[in-house]
Amino acid sequence: MDNLNWIAIITGTIASFLLGWVLYSPGVFGRKWAEGSRVELGSASSMPVFAMATQLVALFALSLVIGITATTNSLGAAIAAIIAAALFAVSGGAFIKKTGYALAVDGGYIIAAGVLMIAAQALF
Repeated sequence: MDNLNWIAIITGTIASFLLGWVLYSPGVFGRKWAEGSRVELGSASSMPVFAMATQLVALFALSLVIGITATTNSLGAAIAAIIAAALFAVSGGAFIKKTGYALAVDGGYIIAAGVLMIAAQALF
């Protein structure tokens, strides 16, 4: 843990969280994703705090895994972790019968977040 690039881990976490904020916004994929997920998009004052806090913790955990793999030059393990996380999100969504569009947004977001985390490791 001493060799971890904490700046890259934190930057990757924050950048990925902000990416989710953009992707799930009504102006990008949010409206159709919400319809396909059978949820209602609320106002900023009615944000699901628990879901967002859990998302932030999960993003930090994935960014930490990416940071650990960066210390051992294990890009393949990082990619496998990202794909596994995306597939878990998609399979969970499939169980609750989200549409293909919503599943693609959820899985695609995790893959995009992982790419940002790897880029953060390369940049910092």
